[in-house]
Amino acid sequence: MALTLDTYRLLGRSGLRVSPLALGTATFGTEWGWGAERDEARKLFDRYTELGGNFFDTASTYTNGSSERLLGEFAGTNRDKMVLATKYSTLRRPGDPNSGGTHRKSMLASVEASLRQLNTGYIDLLYVNVWDFRTPVEEILRGLDDLVRQGKVLYVAISSAPAWQVSRMQAIADLRGWSPLVALETEYSLIERTAERDLIPMAREMGLGVVPFSPLGGGVLTGKYSREDQNPAGSVVGETAGNRKSLNVALGWVTDRNLAIADVVKEVASELGRTPAQVALAWTLNAPGVTAPIIGARTIAQLEDNLGALQVDLTPSQLARLDEVSAVDFGNPHDLLASDHIRTVTAGDMKIETLG
Repeated sequence: MALTLDTYRLLGRSGLRVSPLALGTATFGTEWGWGAERDEARKLFDRYTELGGNFFDTASTYTNGSSERLLGEFAGTNRDKMVLATKYSTLRRPGDPNSGGTHRKSMLASVEASLRQLNTGYIDLLYVNVWDFRTPVEEILRGLDDLVRQGKVLYVAISSAPAWQVSRMQAIADLRGWSPLVALETEYSLIERTAERDLIPMAREMGLGVVPFSPLGGGVLTGKYSREDQNPAGSVVGETAGNRKSLNVALGWVTDRNLAIADVVKEVASELGRTPAQVALAWTLNAPGVTAPIIGARTIAQLEDNLGALQVDLTPSQLARLDEVSAVDFGNPHDLLASDHIRTVTAGDMKIETLG
């Protein structure tokens, strides 16, 4: 069924309404060597909001702060209509160990910096970003709850953390009456489906809306990579050197498996008269538990192409082909628990309907 940016969805267990595609603003600014200059970033913002979009994703350190500054400038007097999501925990000052991490000092300093850069009095959604394996979860949760009680943050969420830690945090928050997590940001796409093992089922059970990043697999699912971009040594080849494409090759995104998935995406796109990016986004957009994939565009043409995913209606047969070529091994205990033998010994011959 076709969607629009103003076909709003509830974010997790909250009553917050967000667009089904979030606009990632890590492309706002060119400090990282790629991205959109101010005027182009403004066009991206205006087009997204013109169509009813209200959900923006950023972080205190994206493009060295330019992402938040430009987003705050563009929001202007319409800021209350926007759902601004930002993150903390990445290092803000090299050489200062307390300017990063998930602890209270880093949290408070990062939030204050985000409030200044966004030119706002409150943050709609604050993510704990990049788990540091050092800070006690009670310290994180109490700090987040204090920010909510102060009115500096409205909702709290988490990104890039183990499922068992997230579920533990949610249980503690519920038991102590602290602000619960309402969203999980995680990498998820046709070429990266391992979140289906534990993270996404956990999120659905614990009331977190899933907000996938890299839904196009670093661009591999757009069809712009080929087997000529690989070489036996795994290094960058040809004209790809020196740009973001070469980085994705060097990071190992361009594999035989991923290119095979991209081939099926292109086949389905051809059948529908759509682009590969639209098909890949449509698959993620309609995956169980997903609230709003994050799209990141540098040009209006890229944004318009991504937004076209809202109009893509994949057939059951096409979904099955995409699922089959991209399937991942769930491993133990998932494969065991899904086996017919286990179902027989736990339920006998009875047919039991699974909800959700």
